[in-house]
Amino acid sequence: MNTTHAGPVRTTFGWPTMPVRDRAALAAGLVAPLLVSLVLVPFRTDLSHTNAALVLVVVVVAVAALGSRLAGAVAALSAAAWFDFFLTRPYETFDISAGADIETALLLLVVGLIVAQLAARARKLEVITVTDEGYLARIHTTADLVRSAKSADTVVDHVRGELTALLGLSGCRFEYGTLLGRPPRLGKDGAISVGRRAWDPDRDGWPEGETELRAYGNGHYLGRFMLTPGPGPVPPLRARLVAVTLADQTGAALDTAGPVGAG
Repeated sequence: MNTTHAGPVRTTFGWPTMPVRDRAALAAGLVAPLLVSLVLVPFRTDLSHTNAALVLVVVVVAVAALGSRLAGAVAALSAAAWFDFFLTRPYETFDISAGADIETALLLLVVGLIVAQLAARARKLEVITVTDEGYLARIHTTADLVRSAKSADTVVDHVRGELTALLGLSGCRFEYGTLLGRPPRLGKDGAISVGRRAWDPDRDGWPEGETELRAYGNGHYLGRFMLTPGPGPVPPLRARLVAVTLADQTGAALDTAGPVGAG
């Protein structure tokens, strides 16, 4: 089942749509600098152009922090345009008569784009940190279960559920023992292969049919999870590596249990 490699977004008539938060931020990037510039109009004869530009930079930072890099860039362009239109002479035109005002407008644009990039990156790192905590929680929970569970089947069932949620699967089953066939494989490095050919999940999505994720205990093959892709994209590499770790934990439980667990 092939899917697109983009993020988890819906599509409309084949075109991807943004999450609500990003669309709201993009709209704010267009409108907020205009509204703030209008608020500054009564004070434009007394307010220095540098201070006015700094106020608009704050608006750009706020939009970029709440939204995406694109929203921040749009806010920077909007801020530079409305600074020119409302706050520099001749007013209410896109002409600038003073060289210093041209420099201020350009600096506003450049600084706005830079801070938008930084704010968006900070937001992305925050999301990554939260996501990593979720990954670690899955690994720790499974490790505790491996130590305490009386049956390896309990671990298998738990990991099946974890893999389904982690990878966005529509189905996941476990096969004990002998390998059958050569389905696509999710390997130890988080990469996917189809036969001897490397598969690019970021570009091509999941391969057709089920993908196997093998479970090893003490270096021995003990079984495999058969992953049925869901409707969404292939999860990022870190999620796939967590899936491999969960399969290894399953293998450790099976190895400890021996034939009883496999039964």
